[in-house]
Amino acid sequence: MRAAGVFSKFGKLGVASSPDIQLPLAPSEEFVQLFSRTQRRIYLHILKQVGSPNDAEEILQETNVVIWNKFHRFELGTNFVAWSFQIANFEVLKYRDKKRSNKLVFSGDVLKVIAQESEEQEDDLDIRRAALQECLRKLRPADRELIQQRYQPGSTGEGVARQLDRPINSVYQSIGRIRKNLFECINRRLTAGTPQ
Repeated sequence: MRAAGVFSKFGKLGVASSPDIQLPLAPSEEFVQLFSRTQRRIYLHILKQVGSPNDAEEILQETNVVIWNKFHRFELGTNFVAWSFQIANFEVLKYRDKKRSNKLVFSGDVLKVIAQESEEQEDDLDIRRAALQECLRKLRPADRELIQQRYQPGSTGEGVARQLDRPINSVYQSIGRIRKNLFECINRRLTAGTPQ
């Protein structure tokens, strides 16, 4: 007997420990994309709780193993970030239990407060990102292109000025003006309560 179509959206099906239930052998493409896109957010969520980049990296690796092993439990269409944060929170607690010998160890209650605040900040950042995307769409095409060129990984103002054959101070003035406009646009959208 096959599971009632619940897992069919995940991709290839395989037999679980119970012969009556079919579980996916591999995560779906959508799951892999969600997993890939949220790595930095999960890392930052963990880092806020442990304070050490090295510890956060180690916990992220453990979290990723659990997420990957439990991919079949995630229901597509639900909040992947919240699901992965919950797994990360458990991994932080496990890591903390292992590291009890350190001088500074937060109680479980303190870690819960930090985790909750981190999730609330993440929600606020999502709203701000949505407002930024909308404000970027409203820019003049030339301004939007300039901002995109400047903030590409590895890009510098000097490199953009050379690429556009413009004086560097002219490029910086334009970027400053555009950033000010974006800041004001985002604040207006947030104040109006319409970030999307």
